[in-house]
Amino acid sequence: MLAALKQTDFNAFSGIVEMDETYFLYSEKGKRNIKERKPRKRGVSSRFRGISREQVCVLIAKARQKATYSGVLGRWRLVKTQLDTAIGSKLSPDNTLCTDAWRAFSTYAKSKGMEHYRFKSDGIERVRGIYHIQNVNNYHSRLKGWIQRFNGVATKYLDHFLSWFQFLDIVKHKSDEGSISKMIVETCLLPINETYNSLKTYRY
Repeated sequence: MLAALKQTDFNAFSGIVEMDETYFLYSEKGKRNIKERKPRKRGVSSRFRGISREQVCVLIAKARQKATYSGVLGRWRLVKTQLDTAIGSKLSPDNTLCTDAWRAFSTYAKSKGMEHYRFKSDGIERVRGIYHIQNVNNYHSRLKGWIQRFNGVATKYLDHFLSWFQFLDIVKHKSDEGSISKMIVETCLLPINETYNSLKTYRY
């Protein structure tokens, strides 16, 4: 079911798009005989300060019309090429991009010819008229609060959990059971090549 949800798609973003990255600690939860490092106890933080290869970058892009993209982009800091691969087909010069001050966003917006508003992490300037990143930051907060109940998620399964949370977020905004049922049925009609064994042996 989660593998099917991961394949659901949407039309291109329209209007204002808020975009920001967040980070999860790289996890091999459930794996035996870890060779690269000593097994990490639950709740232990990264050995390094700031962003490092021990952390996994998750990109969230959210339009004001509720369309949302969430996905694991890789380990370490976000780079411009990852943005284009992940959501390049969903954005155009007609969109207005609101992000934090990380340079990959600025470079990407310039290459796409998009109007771009940047907000620094110091929080001094949080809003410029209708432009801000409060919706995407709120999504980050709710995502991390929700995922805590699983006491850690293996990185190879993280995309599935992102799709699960995104589905719950969509359902929350739908008032009729017919639309929800239709979405679930259409999702399950997608061809799925992943099996239990392929998921179990997958290495992110």
